[in-house]
Amino acid sequence: MPFGEGNIRGVAGPESANNAGAQTSFIPMLTLGIPPNAVMALMVGAMTIKGIQPGPQVMTSNPELFWGLIASMWVGNLMLIILNLPLIGIWIKLLTVPYRFLYPAILCFCCIGLYTLNNNNFDVFMAAAFGVAGVVFYKLGCEPAPLLLGFILGPMMEENLRRALLLSRGDWGTFLERPLSAGLLLASLLMIVVVSLPSIKSKREETFKDAD
Repeated sequence: MPFGEGNIRGVAGPESANNAGAQTSFIPMLTLGIPPNAVMALMVGAMTIKGIQPGPQVMTSNPELFWGLIASMWVGNLMLIILNLPLIGIWIKLLTVPYRFLYPAILCFCCIGLYTLNNNNFDVFMAAAFGVAGVVFYKLGCEPAPLLLGFILGPMMEENLRRALLLSRGDWGTFLERPLSAGLLLASLLMIVVVSLPSIKSKREETFKDAD
Protein backbone atom coordinates (compact mmCIF):
# COMPACT_ATOMS: atom_id res chain seq x y z
CA MET A 1 0.00 0.00 0.00
CA PRO A 2 1.37 3.46 -0.86
CA PHE A 3 1.40 4.77 2.71
CA GLY A 4 2.80 8.26 3.07
CA GLU A 5 1.34 9.33 -0.26
CA GLY A 6 -2.12 10.41 0.86
CA ASN A 7 -3.72 6.96 0.98
CA ILE A 8 -6.89 7.28 3.09
CA ARG A 9 -6.37 3.78 4.52
CA GLY A 10 -3.17 4.97 6.16
CA VAL A 11 -5.24 7.48 8.14
CA ALA A 12 -8.33 5.36 8.80
CA GLY A 13 -6.41 2.38 10.17
CA PRO A 14 -4.48 4.10 12.99
CA GLU A 15 -7.45 6.29 13.91
CA SER A 16 -9.77 3.28 14.15
CA ALA A 17 -7.25 1.50 16.36
CA ASN A 18 -6.89 4.61 18.52
CA ASN A 19 -10.65 4.93 19.04
CA ALA A 20 -10.99 1.21 19.77
CA GLY A 21 -8.15 1.34 22.31
CA ALA A 22 -9.61 4.38 24.06
CA GLN A 23 -13.01 2.74 24.52
CA THR A 24 -11.83 -0.74 25.47
CA SER A 25 -9.64 0.75 28.23
CA PHE A 26 -12.88 1.23 30.16
CA ILE A 27 -13.31 -2.56 30.45
CA PRO A 28 -10.67 -3.30 33.14
CA MET A 29 -11.44 -0.01 34.88
CA LEU A 30 -15.17 -0.69 35.26
CA THR A 31 -15.02 -4.46 35.79
CA LEU A 32 -11.90 -4.85 37.93
CA GLY A 33 -11.31 -1.33 39.21
CA ILE A 34 -7.81 -1.37 37.70
CA PRO A 35 -6.93 1.56 35.41
CA PRO A 36 -4.92 0.35 32.38
CA ASN A 37 -3.40 3.75 31.60
CA ALA A 38 -2.90 7.24 32.98
CA VAL A 39 -6.19 8.60 31.60
CA MET A 40 -8.20 5.84 33.27
CA ALA A 41 -6.28 6.47 36.48
CA LEU A 42 -7.63 10.02 36.44
CA MET A 43 -11.10 8.58 35.83
CA VAL A 44 -10.73 6.32 38.87
CA GLY A 45 -9.69 9.33 40.95
CA ALA A 46 -12.68 11.35 39.76
CA MET A 47 -15.10 8.49 40.49
CA THR A 48 -13.56 7.94 43.92
CA ILE A 49 -13.98 11.62 44.75
CA LYS A 50 -17.67 11.31 43.83
CA GLY A 51 -18.05 8.29 46.12
CA ILE A 52 -18.17 5.70 43.32
CA GLN A 53 -15.93 2.66 43.73
CA PRO A 54 -14.94 1.20 40.33
CA GLY A 55 -15.09 -2.57 40.26
CA PRO A 56 -17.41 -5.51 39.68
CA GLN A 57 -20.19 -3.93 41.79
CA VAL A 58 -20.38 -0.73 39.76
CA MET A 59 -22.88 -2.33 37.33
CA THR A 60 -25.37 -3.05 40.11
CA SER A 61 -24.65 -0.19 42.51
CA ASN A 62 -24.50 2.51 39.81
CA PRO A 63 -26.25 1.13 36.72
CA GLU A 64 -27.09 4.61 35.46
CA LEU A 65 -23.37 5.47 35.38
CA PHE A 66 -22.37 2.21 33.72
CA TRP A 67 -24.99 2.24 30.99
CA GLY A 68 -24.57 6.00 30.61
CA LEU A 69 -20.91 5.44 29.73
CA ILE A 70 -21.86 2.73 27.23
CA ALA A 71 -24.44 5.01 25.62
CA SER A 72 -22.00 7.92 25.55
CA MET A 73 -19.60 5.86 23.44
CA TRP A 74 -22.25 5.35 20.77
CA VAL A 75 -23.35 8.98 20.93
CA GLY A 76 -19.72 10.15 20.87
CA ASN A 77 -18.91 8.18 17.72
CA LEU A 78 -22.02 9.53 16.05
CA MET A 79 -21.12 13.10 17.01
CA LEU A 80 -17.60 12.59 15.67
CA ILE A 81 -19.04 11.74 12.27
CA ILE A 82 -21.39 14.72 12.33
CA LEU A 83 -18.69 17.17 13.44
CA ASN A 84 -15.67 15.89 11.54
CA LEU A 85 -17.10 15.56 8.06
CA PRO A 86 -18.41 19.14 7.56
CA LEU A 87 -15.88 20.86 9.85
CA ILE A 88 -12.68 19.07 8.83
CA GLY A 89 -11.35 22.25 7.24
CA ILE A 90 -11.65 24.17 10.51
CA TRP A 91 -9.84 21.46 12.51
CA ILE A 92 -6.99 21.46 10.00
CA LYS A 93 -6.63 25.24 10.29
CA LEU A 94 -6.45 24.95 14.09
CA LEU A 95 -3.32 22.84 13.67
CA THR A 96 -1.60 25.80 12.04
CA VAL A 97 -1.96 27.94 15.19
CA PRO A 98 1.53 28.39 16.74
CA TYR A 99 2.15 26.75 20.10
CA ARG A 100 3.14 30.09 21.62
CA PHE A 101 -0.51 31.12 21.25
CA LEU A 102 -2.08 27.76 22.14
CA TYR A 103 -0.25 27.23 25.44
CA PRO A 104 -1.27 30.56 27.05
CA ALA A 105 -4.87 30.06 25.90
CA ILE A 106 -5.01 26.53 27.35
CA LEU A 107 -3.51 27.70 30.64
CA CYS A 108 -5.96 30.59 30.81
CA PHE A 109 -8.98 28.33 30.31
CA CYS A 110 -7.64 25.82 32.86
CA CYS A 111 -7.23 28.57 35.46
CA ILE A 112 -10.74 29.88 34.77
CA GLY A 113 -12.21 26.39 35.17
CA LEU A 114 -10.31 25.76 38.41
CA TYR A 115 -11.35 29.07 39.91
CA THR A 116 -15.02 28.65 39.05
CA LEU A 117 -15.19 25.29 40.88
CA ASN A 118 -14.88 26.77 44.38
CA ASN A 119 -14.14 30.47 43.72
CA ASN A 120 -10.85 29.92 45.50
CA ASN A 121 -7.44 31.20 44.42
CA PHE A 122 -5.73 28.38 46.29
CA ASP A 123 -6.97 25.85 43.70
CA VAL A 124 -5.25 27.80 40.93
CA PHE A 125 -1.99 28.02 42.88
CA MET A 126 -2.16 24.32 43.69
CA ALA A 127 -2.62 23.48 39.99
CA ALA A 128 0.35 25.72 39.13
CA ALA A 129 2.47 23.92 41.74
CA PHE A 130 1.57 20.54 40.29
CA GLY A 131 2.33 21.91 36.83
CA VAL A 132 5.83 22.89 37.96
CA ALA A 133 6.27 19.46 39.54
CA GLY A 134 5.18 17.88 36.26
CA VAL A 135 7.79 19.87 34.33
CA VAL A 136 10.48 18.74 36.80
CA PHE A 137 9.42 15.10 36.45
CA TYR A 138 9.42 15.47 32.66
CA LYS A 139 12.95 16.90 32.70
CA LEU A 140 14.08 14.02 34.91
CA GLY A 141 12.65 11.50 32.44
CA CYS A 142 9.98 10.11 34.77
CA GLU A 143 7.14 8.21 33.11
CA PRO A 144 3.76 9.81 33.88
CA ALA A 145 1.66 6.61 33.81
CA PRO A 146 3.29 4.89 36.84
CA LEU A 147 3.21 8.14 38.81
CA LEU A 148 -0.51 8.62 38.18
CA LEU A 149 -1.30 4.97 38.86
CA GLY A 150 0.64 5.11 42.12
CA PHE A 151 -1.06 8.36 43.12
CA ILE A 152 -4.54 6.93 42.50
CA LEU A 153 -4.03 3.32 43.60
CA GLY A 154 -1.63 4.03 46.48
CA PRO A 155 -4.26 5.07 49.07
CA MET A 156 -6.49 2.14 48.06
CA MET A 157 -3.61 -0.32 48.51
CA GLU A 158 -2.70 1.14 51.91
CA GLU A 159 -6.30 0.99 53.12
CA ASN A 160 -6.75 -2.65 52.12
CA LEU A 161 -3.32 -3.54 53.51
CA ARG A 162 -4.26 -2.14 56.92
CA ARG A 163 -7.61 -3.93 56.75
CA ALA A 164 -5.95 -7.27 55.99
CA LEU A 165 -3.43 -6.82 58.81
CA LEU A 166 -6.20 -5.96 61.26
CA LEU A 167 -8.12 -9.10 60.31
CA SER A 168 -4.98 -11.24 60.64
CA ARG A 169 -3.90 -9.53 63.91
CA GLY A 170 -0.69 -8.22 62.34
CA ASP A 171 0.37 -11.52 60.77
CA TRP A 172 2.08 -10.80 57.43
CA GLY A 173 1.97 -14.48 56.57
CA THR A 174 -1.71 -14.17 55.78
CA PHE A 175 -0.79 -12.88 52.31
CA LEU A 176 0.91 -16.22 51.56
CA GLU A 177 -1.77 -18.52 52.94
CA ARG A 178 -4.32 -17.98 50.17
CA PRO A 179 -3.29 -19.33 46.73
CA LEU A 180 -4.68 -16.27 44.95
CA SER A 181 -2.77 -13.67 46.98
CA ALA A 182 0.38 -15.78 46.99
CA GLY A 183 0.17 -16.21 43.23
CA LEU A 184 -0.29 -12.48 42.67
CA LEU A 185 2.68 -11.65 44.90
CA LEU A 186 4.82 -14.22 43.13
CA ALA A 187 3.77 -12.88 39.72
CA SER A 188 4.59 -9.33 40.81
CA LEU A 189 8.00 -10.38 42.10
CA LEU A 190 8.70 -12.29 38.90
CA MET A 191 7.68 -9.29 36.81
CA ILE A 192 10.02 -7.00 38.77
CA VAL A 193 12.90 -9.45 38.26
CA VAL A 194 12.20 -9.83 34.54
CA VAL A 195 11.94 -6.09 33.95
CA SER A 196 15.19 -5.54 35.89
CA LEU A 197 17.16 -7.86 33.61
CA PRO A 198 19.70 -5.92 31.51
CA SER A 199 18.45 -7.26 28.17
CA ILE A 200 14.80 -6.50 28.93
CA LYS A 201 15.68 -3.10 30.40
CA SER A 202 17.61 -2.05 27.30
CA LYS A 203 14.75 -3.11 25.02
CA ARG A 204 12.27 -1.12 27.14
CA GLU A 205 14.45 1.98 26.90
CA GLU A 206 14.68 1.61 23.12
CA THR A 207 10.91 1.14 22.86
CA PHE A 208 10.10 4.23 24.94
CA LYS A 209 12.70 6.24 22.99
CA ASP A 210 11.06 5.23 19.69
CA ALA A 211 7.59 6.06 21.10
CA ASP A 212 8.73 9.54 22.08
